[in-house]
Amino acid sequence: MTIRGSEYGRMLEDALAFLKAGDDYLVVSHVQPDGDAVSSTVIVHWLLEKLGKRAVLFNEGRVPPRLDYLRSSDLIVNLSENKPDRLYGRIVTVDCADFRRVGRVEELFEAGYALLNIDHHPTNDAFGSANLLRFDAAATAEILFDLIDYAGIPLDVEVATAIYTGLLTDTGGFRYSNTTAHVMAIASKLLEAGVDGFGLADHLLEKMSLPQLRVLQRGLSRLALSEDGKIGWLYIEPADMAETGAAGEDLEGLVNYARNIEGVEVGMLFKVTESGEVKVSLRSAGAADVAAIAQSFGGGGHVRAAGCRVDGPIQDAMATVVDVVRKALDAV
Repeated sequence: MTIRGSEYGRMLEDALAFLKAGDDYLVVSHVQPDGDAVSSTVIVHWLLEKLGKRAVLFNEGRVPPRLDYLRSSDLIVNLSENKPDRLYGRIVTVDCADFRRVGRVEELFEAGYALLNIDHHPTNDAFGSANLLRFDAAATAEILFDLIDYAGIPLDVEVATAIYTGLLTDTGGFRYSNTTAHVMAIASKLLEAGVDGFGLADHLLEKMSLPQLRVLQRGLSRLALSEDGKIGWLYIEPADMAETGAAGEDLEGLVNYARNIEGVEVGMLFKVTESGEVKVSLRSAGAADVAAIAQSFGGGGHVRAAGCRVDGPIQDAMATVVDVVRKALDAV
């Protein structure tokens, strides 16, 4: 990959200048953070420390317990539990497909704030005053590796582990179509830096908690397919979460069970929130652009993986989205 002298190289230079220009930063990822979001948050924190800067880490939501091995993950404050008595003028957002994804953390932004937007989602509209965007990157962690490399800062095992975590989770264990030669070259360097690749894969991809297994059973019991077998979907309701003891992060990957059925082109998971709104996760085998489908409902994401929110009730929401997906597949 050619970086220096390219448009991407200019964005890396601008991002580095943004991080060097101030002394005090707020770092935030998207609501209900996943592996790439949490990893990217702590990577930016590490980089700012290396540059001699101060930073606080906030999110609207808790860090999934399975990610608590990441350096500084314990410093990410859940806004619903602790709201500071001050505002911040220099913001770094990571892995936010659009500005709304920062959630209520926006309440901590000063008037006239400056914002560096670092992301890999094709639906990102460059909402920052500075933007570091690479839409063909597998994960935001991949972009941050490029930024660290561009800055000439040597990796240590802690930040290498965070980068590897972001790559591992957003590529499905290096199985998805976003697993490029660049991704594997980075992974090789991270392993050389001391990352325990086997241990991370076992912890993040193989192990399953009992609540996670129980909510999986609930979802699979409702699995439905379209008449032609090209669309598969399942749903989870608040009672399922309460009765199984599952948390939001326990639903990660559940959508793939619908998508992985032979012949299915689009798999979907519908989750009813406590407020009655329906969150939709969409996965495509490639024939349909689920990012475009999600955008039609005000969401976004990638061609093969996207999400949105739809008004309930659940049966109506499922019928509406399935119809839109069916029309998208018919148009292919």
